[in-house]
Amino acid sequence: MSTIDELRAHLTGLRTLVKGVTGGLSELRVTDDPVRLFESWYADAEASGLLLPESVALATATADGFPSVRMVLLKGVDERGFRFFTNYESRKAGELDANPHAALCFHWSVLERQVRVEGIVERLTRDESEDYFRSRPRGSQIGAWASEQSRRIGERAELEAKVRELEARFAGQPVPLPDHWGGYLIRPARIEFWQGRANRLHDRLVYTPDGDGWAVARLQP
Repeated sequence: MSTIDELRAHLTGLRTLVKGVTGGLSELRVTDDPVRLFESWYADAEASGLLLPESVALATATADGFPSVRMVLLKGVDERGFRFFTNYESRKAGELDANPHAALCFHWSVLERQVRVEGIVERLTRDESEDYFRSRPRGSQIGAWASEQSRRIGERAELEAKVRELEARFAGQPVPLPDHWGGYLIRPARIEFWQGRANRLHDRLVYTPDGDGWAVARLQP
């Protein structure tokens, strides 16, 4: 991002802060559909000028309950759940294979908003992974082949040499989807929306599945 783009994003964020956060935001509207509410909040985060509003903390745990967390990028949401992509041989993938429970936490600071998602994770179909893989820049496609994610490496030069080897291997042709790379879907069992308010009397709404719809409850801050 250029200096001008950074300044523009900063000014946009300040305008958002003045319009909403410092003066207090209106009462949250209880909706029957938390996915639609999430999409609305995500659109606000994009409009605020925040850098990478799609970045989200992903928490996983081993089979015996030891947690770990890292940042990933949200790559879509629909009525089924939330999608992200990774190396299927990475640490997080190994933990998801052993324990399919996971959690996400979005934090959009300038809006004083958080969204927490908890649920069960499953792999996307190969067709879904291929559709997304084809949309990635070619360099990122090569990188998915080159990196044995989460494994030790002696020095960076080894990784760069592998990239050059793969660039030659796939020269003049599309880069295929590696067998060890693809997407995950988190099917939510709980979605919580947190809105900062004055005097730390924040708004919290939590949604849980209820038959074919959702039940909603307000939590104390």
